[in-house]
Amino acid sequence: MNETFEQRNKRVESDKAWETSYTRRSIIAAITYLIVVWFLYLINAPTPWLNAFVPTAGFVLSTLTLPFFKKWWLRKIYKK
Repeated sequence: MNETFEQRNKRVESDKAWETSYTRRSIIAAITYLIVVWFLYLINAPTPWLNAFVPTAGFVLSTLTLPFFKKWWLRKIYKK
């Protein structure tokens, strides 16, 4: 029984580490960039390789600010 809890805890810890990792964020940013480039290319937008940086930068900025807001929310709103 104890071993089952330890295995679960290790899995939960590794899942959390993955969710907050820079590797995961980088992969999502790269995929976002490529999809936006592809979309902009399909609609014949000017300079799709350059314009795709805007939504990608928005994603990256949102991942940088979310931990701050999460801490604030836990402290001020959640309060359990």
